[in-house]
Amino acid sequence: MKDYLVKATAANAQVRAFSATTRQMAETARKNHDTSPVVTAALGRLLTAGAMMGSMLKGEADLLTLQITCDGPIGGMTVTADGRGRVKGYAKNPQVILPASSQGKLDVGGAVGSGILRVIQDCGLKDPYVGQTALQTGEIAEDLTYYFATSEQVPSSVGLGVLMERDNTVRQAGGFLVQLLPFAEEETISRLEQNLQKIRSVTSMLDDGITPEGLLELVLEGMDMQITDTMDVEFACSCSKERVEKALISIGREEIDKMIADGEPIEVKCQFCSRGYRFTVQELTDILEKARKQ
Repeated sequence: MKDYLVKATAANAQVRAFSATTRQMAETARKNHDTSPVVTAALGRLLTAGAMMGSMLKGEADLLTLQITCDGPIGGMTVTADGRGRVKGYAKNPQVILPASSQGKLDVGGAVGSGILRVIQDCGLKDPYVGQTALQTGEIAEDLTYYFATSEQVPSSVGLGVLMERDNTVRQAGGFLVQLLPFAEEETISRLEQNLQKIRSVTSMLDDGITPEGLLELVLEGMDMQITDTMDVEFACSCSKERVEKALISIGREEIDKMIADGEPIEVKCQFCSRGYRFTVQELTDILEKARKQ
């Protein structure tokens, strides 16, 4: 199944919902960063959330960033998404190894620990919107549910999951996000709560062949669901050698001087996709000259 996302409304637009399957996205992130299974699960969940939340953006150039700073061994994660299904991200420490949780599952909460979740929306205004909440469990889905309720005052339910194969590749990944709009009636709220109590894990449903549309049909059963949009999603990075060059200029002339003095080419890797960019000593000299003119 290819990676894609669906948007829907239900109960006469009292509810809006999103669902996605993101196995290829999570697997691309795993390959790019050579992540351990627990980091693959954590980052895959955050990438899926980024895809769904990014799809709410209106402008072509709008960007959403999900940033977790934490005291767990993963060290933190950053995911950036646009409104066209393009998502990228990385974990600070990609090689974390932990024993399974008491439920026999990958211990994402243990890898993340305590910390802060920040949601940054850059919509082209002078200052981006920044909302933040304390992490509740480190399991990502529960933390985002809490974020929506406290920072944006939107009652929500978030489900996220990543299932690994025995060879540590990604078998399934995906999620859903359901939100009650301000005029939602008690009957609608009650029905949604009942449906959510019956829902199995996201990955078990995906592994049984249930599509994102089918997943939302279960979550929104009996609520007259209407699919409003479908879009492809992918792990996509916009890095380039020109952008890396600008980053080198920003570190200052003294640091570039040291690189030149070493007399060897350097390779700079993009944090988001791990793509390497090689700069010769002559190129570094040219960059230094540009830095001096700024």
